[in-house]
Amino acid sequence: MRPALPATVLAGIDAALAPTDALLATAYPGDDGSRQPVHTVYVPADRFTPELSSVWGRTARTAVEAAGGIEAFAVMAGLDAGVAAAVAPAVGEKLEREPIEDLRIDFEDGYGDRGDDVEDADAVRAAKRVAAATGAGFAPPFIGIRFKSFEAATRARGIRTLDLFVSALLEHGGLPDGLALTLPKVSTVAQVEAAAAVAAALERVHGLPEGRLRFEVQVETPQLVLDTDGGSPVARLPLATPGRVSTLHYGTYDYSASLQIPAQYQSMEHPAADLAKGVMQLAVAGTGIRLSDGSTNILPVGERAEEAWRLHARLVRRSLERGFPQGWDLHALQLPTRFLATYAFYREGYPDAAGRLRDVSAGAGASGAVLDEPATVRALAGFVLRGVRCGAISAAEVASDTGIDEPALVALAHPRLHREGT
Repeated sequence: MRPALPATVLAGIDAALAPTDALLATAYPGDDGSRQPVHTVYVPADRFTPELSSVWGRTARTAVEAAGGIEAFAVMAGLDAGVAAAVAPAVGEKLEREPIEDLRIDFEDGYGDRGDDVEDADAVRAAKRVAAATGAGFAPPFIGIRFKSFEAATRARGIRTLDLFVSALLEHGGLPDGLALTLPKVSTVAQVEAAAAVAAALERVHGLPEGRLRFEVQVETPQLVLDTDGGSPVARLPLATPGRVSTLHYGTYDYSASLQIPAQYQSMEHPAADLAKGVMQLAVAGTGIRLSDGSTNILPVGERAEEAWRLHARLVRRSLERGFPQGWDLHALQLPTRFLATYAFYREGYPDAAGRLRDVSAGAGASGAVLDEPATVRALAGFVLRGVRCGAISAAEVASDTGIDEPALVALAHPRLHREGT
C-alpha cells in the first residue's frame, strides 16, 4: 500500500514546526561531553599562591594520617568499612596527584572592599600567579576568579577586576584551557546579558574567538528563581545568552538569608534549597548548562571535626544522588570527605551500571536483567563516564568489564555529539 497523505501535508507540518526544530537545536544542544569538576574550592584573592593546591593537598593528607590512614578516616567519616577499603587507595592517590579540581580566586564575599588600588593590584597579581601555576604544572584543571556582582554598587568594580584579570592573563602567557569565571548575586536576566556583553567586548578587544569567555551564574537570590509575574528568570538564561553560561551554582547562604531562614537552619538540604535547586534543574535540562550545589560552612576543625566530616560526606553524597555532580569546598580539610563520598558513590553504583552497559554492548536486549531504553543507557554511560573523569573508575576497568572503551562510552553518554562528529 501507498501512504494516503499527499506530500504537501508533510511539507506543511515541517513548515509549522520549523521554529520548534530551531529551538531544540539551539537552546537544547545537550551536554558537550567535556569534564565537569566534582567541586569548586574558594579562596580569598589575597591568599592565592601558585602552590595553593599542593599546600591544601598536604594539609588534607596530614589530617588523614592523623586519623590512622585513609581507610580509617573513611570509616570515621561514615563510610561502610567495605566501601572504605575499596576506595581508600584511589582517594589517597587523588589527594596526592590532584587535590583540587577547580579553584576560584574570590574577589567577592571572601575578599570584600579593599579600595580600587589594592584590588587592581590583586587582580593583576592573581593573573600572574595563575600563569605561573599553569606554567609550573601546579594549577588545577579548572581555575579562575569570582568577580563582584553587577548590582549598582559593585558593577564597575566587578567589570574592572574581570578586565584586569583577563588582560593580565593574556599578557603573561594566555588563557588557561580550564578558565572559569563566576558572576555572583544575580537577580535578573539583564545582569547576565550585561555580563555576556562584557565578555564579548573583551573578546573583541583582545582578538579572542567569539564565545571563548564563558561564565558561571550563582543562583543566590529568590528573584532569579521566581519573578513578580510568576515566571522563572533562570529558565530564560539559555536563550537570553546562548553559549555564555557554563554552570549554575546554588548559593546556600545568600539564598537562605534572603528567605529569612534563621542562620542555624541554613543548609544545602533545607526544603527551600531543594525547591530552588529543583527549579534550576528544570531550567537547564538539555541546554548543556551544568549544575553545582553549594557549600556547608560547618568546617572540620576543633573538637567537632569528626561530626563536620560526617556531615560533609553525607551532604556530598546527597547532592550526587539528586543530580548535582559538583559542589563547593571552603577548607582543605573538606577535601578528603569530598573525594571519599564521591568515589564511594561511583564505586557503589558501578557494578550494576557496568553490567547493564555490558548487556547493551553485547546486544543482549530483553535477555539482560533490565531492559534499558536509550535514555537510560545515556544515563548509565554518563554515570560511568563521570566516575572515570574524576578518577573513581579507570577507563581500562570499564573496557574490561563492559567491552566499551572511553570514546565509545562518550558516544553512548552523548549520542548527539557522536552523530554530529563533534
